[in-house]
Amino acid sequence: MIIIPVTDPDLPELSPYRTLRDNASTEDGRFIADGEKVVVLLLREGAETITLLATQEFLQTHRALIEESGVKVCYVADKQTMSAVVGHKVYLSAMMEGRRPPLCALEQLGERVVVTDLISRNENLGAIVRSMAALGVLSLVAPRRGPHPFGRRALRVSMGYAAMVRTHLYEDLCATLRALKSLGYRLIAAEAAPEATPLQKLELPQGRWALVLGNEECGLDAEVLSLCDETVMIEMFDGVKSLSVSMAASIILYQLTCKG
Repeated sequence: MIIIPVTDPDLPELSPYRTLRDNASTEDGRFIADGEKVVVLLLREGAETITLLATQEFLQTHRALIEESGVKVCYVADKQTMSAVVGHKVYLSAMMEGRRPPLCALEQLGERVVVTDLISRNENLGAIVRSMAALGVLSLVAPRRGPHPFGRRALRVSMGYAAMVRTHLYEDLCATLRALKSLGYRLIAAEAAPEATPLQKLELPQGRWALVLGNEECGLDAEVLSLCDETVMIEMFDGVKSLSVSMAASIILYQLTCKG
């Protein structure tokens, strides 16, 4: 491993740490991860690492893991220099430039899947992924044009657990749902619709299933709902219309995985 001390925050090799923001991407799928816990988890999960930018303390503490992970280049800087690199004050001891894992074909997904319509907020996608990992639902189907689980903020909110989740990106939601049905998945839509089944009364699916989550503002449209085998809603007190999509996902996934 090459260790390069950094005193010049304008070093050209560090430009990805400045430029790869939330939904920015490159042709070769590079991403930036922020934070000691996130970086450590990614290294333990075998995420492909291009470079590290870390403090001397982080390098000393985790050197064995870093070397075992095959990291070739580690830039070492103090936090003041790291702040200058990214353009704002940071309290982080480590950042990582990595490469997104290959996408997964629908046929390679697991028995339990989460499908998202266009989630607009990176934080929500990250929180959904974190709940998925916690509850053992390790396959995500998401739109190609929306936030990516390895987007900078989504990855930070997920605490790096996106590395545990296989991801398939689609162009057409309805076509993808039809394909999942043909593969034997039972499609369960999460939507507060009049005809929806209360969550407590939901018959837990046997075999393959996919939970379909809608956009934060618009939910799921009629065509998508018509393709699903069942619609489920979380019972709430009068006057409360809805939960955030990430919170709703956590509650429904718990019911599906821990009550079966």
